Amino acid sequence: MSDWNAKVIEEFRANEGHVGGPFAGAPMVLVHHRGRKSGRELLTPMMYLPHDTDDEVIYVFASKAGAPENPDWYYNLTTAGRATVERGTDTYPVVVREVTGVERDQRYDEQARRYPGFAEYAQKTAGIRTIPVLELTRTTA
Repeated sequence: MSDWNAKVIEEFRANEGHVGGPFAGAPMVLVHHRGRKSGRELLTPMMYLPHDTDDEVIYVFASKAGAPENPDWYYNLTTAGRATVERGTDTYPVVVREVTGVERDQRYDEQARRYPGFAEYAQKTAGIRTIPVLELTRTTA
């Protein structure tokens, strides 16, 4: 894990899910997932977009800050189909679904409207890749 991620994780846990710096005021989660090749347990901080009406559903964006390739965590989550999320002081299992088509575009556009950095990421990746959107839904199993 990078030192940068480690600092964000430490701050998140020390402040009941809130972090400062470039993420001040942004909704954040920590996503626990297993490396599809390494088998190691991994932990990745991510901004999320809450569902409009269902508090059990959030969306995360595989932007990788506009890099030309998807982040490794995207492949880990889509391969496993499950993960665990820390949201605020709550930790719970989720099922993972990739959002596509019009629904994907609506979710991404809303995130970009709220956080213009995501619009910049989409500009950087235009013609190279479409930034994936994943739906994480709380489950009991």
